[in-house]
Parts: sequence; C-alpha cells; structure tokens
Amino acid sequence: MTSTINGGISFWYADDGIPAPREPLPGDSTADVCIVGGGYTGLWTAYYLKKAVPFLNITVLEARFCGYGASGRNGGWLYNGIAGRDRYARLHGHDAAVRLQQAMNDTVDEVVRTAAEEGIDAGVHQGGVLEVAYTPAQLARLKAFHATEVSFGEKDRELYGARETAERVRVAGAVGSSWTPHGARLHPVRLLKGLATAVEALGVTVHESTPVTEIKPKHAITPYGTVRAPYVLRCTEGFTASLAGQRRTWLPMNSSMIATAPLPEEVWEEIGWSGREALGDMAHAYMYAQRTADDRIALGGRGVPYRFGSRTDDDGSTQAATVDALRAVLVRFFPQLTGTEITHAWSGVLGVPRDWCATVTLDRSSGLGWAGGYVGSGVATANLAARTLRDLIQQDSGQAGPTELTALPWVGHKVRTWEPEPFRWLGVRTLYAAYRRADRHELTHHTAETARIATLANRISGRH
Repeated sequence: MTSTINGGISFWYADDGIPAPREPLPGDSTADVCIVGGGYTGLWTAYYLKKAVPFLNITVLEARFCGYGASGRNGGWLYNGIAGRDRYARLHGHDAAVRLQQAMNDTVDEVVRTAAEEGIDAGVHQGGVLEVAYTPAQLARLKAFHATEVSFGEKDRELYGARETAERVRVAGAVGSSWTPHGARLHPVRLLKGLATAVEALGVTVHESTPVTEIKPKHAITPYGTVRAPYVLRCTEGFTASLAGQRRTWLPMNSSMIATAPLPEEVWEEIGWSGREALGDMAHAYMYAQRTADDRIALGGRGVPYRFGSRTDDDGSTQAATVDALRAVLVRFFPQLTGTEITHAWSGVLGVPRDWCATVTLDRSSGLGWAGGYVGSGVATANLAARTLRDLIQQDSGQAGPTELTALPWVGHKVRTWEPEPFRWLGVRTLYAAYRRADRHELTHHTAETARIATLANRISGRH
C-alpha cells in the first residue's frame, strides 16, 4: 500500500496538474475594473463583465495562481445552498428569500450551461444532492430541513425513507434522506482552468504571483506596483484576512478532504451510488462527498477548524488526526471500505462572516466591491455573486438599470466583524468541540431530540 499524499494543494491538482504560470504584474497599471483574487468569484466576475461590456479593460490579480485557494480544493459540489437564506427571510421577508433561493436553483443550470458553451470538460454529472440521516435526531432534523426547503420553493425535492435511500446509496444505518435535483458533481480544478482560459480568450488580463497587500478606493496595491481603477473588487474569500484592515472581516475556516484509490466495480455494486449524487449528512460537524469521474470517493469535513490569528496553510497539508477522523467517517458510511487506500489528503479555507451570511456589495461612493462569505457553498454561489457584481457595476456606471439580481436580499448586507484574538480562536474551537460532542451523543442516545449542546452552540455562534 502506498502512503497518502498529504497536501500538494489538493487531489484535484494532483489529478489534473498545476497550471503553467502567468506573468506577475510588471509595474504600475490602470484598468476599468481591477479584480483581486483569481478563484471562482473573480474569474466569473471577469467573464460576465467582459461578455456584457467587451470594451472594458479588466485586470485580475492573483497572489499565487488561479484556483490556489478554495476554488481548487473544494468537494466539487455544485449545488443550490446559500449561506444566510433563513436570516434574509427574517430581515427582508419570506418572498425575498424565495427569490434568492430560486436564483440559486437557476445558478446550478447556469454553470452547467456555460461550461458546455465554453467547451469546458469539468466532469459534470447532474445527479442532484442526497443528504442522509442515520440517527433519530438526524432524521428529525432532516424532515424539518426538507419541509423548510419545500417552503422556499423546492417543490421538486423528494423525501425518502430507509429503503428508498438504500436504492440510491447504501449508507450504513441510513434511516432517511432528502434529495434535490438542483445539484451536480464536478471536478473543481477542470472548471477553474477552463474558466481562466475562457476569461483570457475574451481579452481579460490575468497576473499571477501578485499578492495584493492593500485595497483602497481606486487602488489595488502590490509589491510590484499599483493598479488604479474606478472599480476595485475584493474576491478573496477565505484569504481576505491577509489584506490590510481585513483581519476580522471573514474568518478563514478550515475544511479537510481525503480521496480513496479508485474502487473496483464489485465494491460499487455493494455501495450503489450509480446516480453519482453529491452526498452529505445531517450531523452537526457534517460531511460532504462525491463519487469522482474515475470512481474514487472524495470526502470532506472539519478537522482543525481554525488557526490562531486567522492564519492559513500554504499547500493544504493536513494533520494525521484529521485524516484518521475522515477515514472513520468514510468507514462509518461504508464499512466495506475498511482498509481501503487513502491516496490523497488536503485542506483549504472558506470564508465565514460573523452572522454566517454570504453577501455581495458595491459601494457606489468608493467604487469598492466585494463578494463572498460563502461558508462552504461557493462553487455555485460564486457564479451568482459574479453576475450580481456585473449588474451592480453596469447600474452604477449608467450602462443598465436595476435587475432582478441587484434586488436580491443579500446585496449590500452589512455584518459586524469577528471578535479579536484570542476570543475568536477560543470561540471557534469550543464551537466545533461542542458539535462533535453533540454528534457523539446522538449516535449513542436514540432520541429524536437534537443534543442540547448543539442547540446552544448554534445560538451562541449565530449559525442559525
């Protein structure tokens, strides 16, 4: 058995290769729009802006290489979840949140359609998303979750019992599940690379190895020079804390993944999963997984949730205890995989606002814009955010009026900053220790009531 490749950014890059480097910024420069961050949000924004207004001079600045962050390390879930929807319903009314949810449903199809139109082979399979329950408490939450999603317009969502769940995926001990068609599995790096190629083909300038140290109105400052532009857009998600003045804006939450060796056909006959749905659960410290195009299982969840001082890792290296914990989740779901080779392990960071609400904003007085705080739902949400930034810039520049997207309730949402250290480190570590304890309690106590410690943790954190 070979040893696990730990780090190296992600399995997705090990599978598809590190891209050829693009040139750094050669010196001071000007643009109509400067986008900071070469992940999904930044590249989709450049794509839609350039398609809408071809004469725009757009520059993208990326600290390492496009997709180095969460866009190249995620679980490959293209799905319709959006962080903060329930809070937006409380703030702006149920109908406004329904419009936001419908926009996310449509976004899944938009990404699939655009990838096909641009000739991007991202290994997309639209099998939907299946979220399973395997304890009485999880089943109670699942049924409540399902009812809530239906109330927000997902009339095509389906609720399954144990037998119907097993007909899709034979998760050990599963007692129920909820399935939505608004989801797909994909290879995140192939999507990212194809998008970067499409953006450059449109005439967008992309500079890599160019870390932006500070963003000011009409200025993006780097060690190699400053880009001056009427609009400067921050699209840095989990790496936002590295910018001057942004240390407490979004917390960089760690998520970790493992990938198995390709599994033989006889194993898949035992497991099922022929629909290749994105797979999740209703645990408090939840997992997410996919059956990859080459028949591996890529599975993720929380390891060390947060590093003191909002630090981020360099190349995705993951603690051995986290790898062991994720292997335990894999075997919990599929006991027949005990002893299966884990070929890759990696980690990345996602952006978490203090109120767990994704946002998109353009400050018309300064020309500064930003989008993010996706809390792990960024593969699809980044696309909706990018189209919204496009519309906001066109509206602000007088090229177009308000649109359905600019009227969505997450536009312009303001949130307070995170607590200073050591309080946020203590808070996040305590929070996830509580969630893990709650999950252990629910596994051993066969009651439909959610563990009280999880309910308390949700209330304190603002997660729900």
